[in-house]
Amino acid sequence: MASVSSGFPFNLPVASLLLILLLCLHSGGGQKKKENMLVEKVDQMMEWSSRRSVIRMNGDKFRRFVKAPPRNYSVIVMFTALQPQRQCSVCRQANEEYQVLANSWRYSSAFSNKLFFTVVDYDEGADVFQQLNMNSAPTFMHFPAKGKPKRADTFDLQRIGFASEQLAKWIADRTDVQIRVFRPPNYSGTIALALLVSLVGGLLYLRRNNLEFIYNKTGWAMAALCVVFAMTSGQMWNHIRGPPYAHKNPQNGQVSYIHGSSQAQFVAESHIILLLNAAITMGMVLLNEAATSKGDVGKRRIICLVGLGLVVFFFSFLLSIFRSKYHGYPYSFLIKCV
Repeated sequence: MASVSSGFPFNLPVASLLLILLLCLHSGGGQKKKENMLVEKVDQMMEWSSRRSVIRMNGDKFRRFVKAPPRNYSVIVMFTALQPQRQCSVCRQANEEYQVLANSWRYSSAFSNKLFFTVVDYDEGADVFQQLNMNSAPTFMHFPAKGKPKRADTFDLQRIGFASEQLAKWIADRTDVQIRVFRPPNYSGTIALALLVSLVGGLLYLRRNNLEFIYNKTGWAMAALCVVFAMTSGQMWNHIRGPPYAHKNPQNGQVSYIHGSSQAQFVAESHIILLLNAAITMGMVLLNEAATSKGDVGKRRIICLVGLGLVVFFFSFLLSIFRSKYHGYPYSFLIKCV
């Protein structure tokens, strides 16, 4: 019988089995630890959601519950600046729509732990803004259950607006979670309409013996012009998008009333455009009056010059604003810049 000088060849399979067993035990322990951590995170998020529909996050909470794995749930984060000293009126309006959407999800029958709504305020999580290289608010981002956020996971607020219905559609595209938006009843419109009808009805009743004013063409023309000025100046856009009245540069304190992009505007800008259109219209009315009236020639000449001056100056001003928003537009008239 041959002698064996070393037992190593015979102990190798045993050592391998022991090593594999240890690796399995370690892997199983690590997997169990991850599962326990995930359960703990989900339970904590559900507990916070039971208290309020939108979970407030600081830097530590954001990194633990939104950024760090493991995570099997999606998170919608609104980055905002709601403190009064920030003077972000858009943030407050966007937050109202965000709350409506979060409440619609929280109190719907389809509510689950697949999706959570959170908010990070700049004054509570400035480090998060720095970490994400974010310098504007409000901003909506989706953090998927697996992987990192992509470009489409940032909501295009400038182009789409921040209405709850638009946010819900974007969330459905990113998470396959359908949210039906339920808004709390608002009777202010109904009350205003009832008051208006009552006012008009009372006026007609008091003037029931003299209703000739209804056929006044000048009155109807003025009312129609007011509607046209409001719509062409962007009042409906303001109502839908909720832009700020103006913008104050935090570095030099300079206030801008005209937005530098053709894709947005300030409330003050719509007021400026309204007044410019009204002045141009007034000039055209004076020109027409000077041409059609049969009064004194000298008076008609003065009216004509005033009307022409209004049209030329304010149209030049309007065209200069157009040039400042649509960069590269080649034409100008008298005024080349704002």
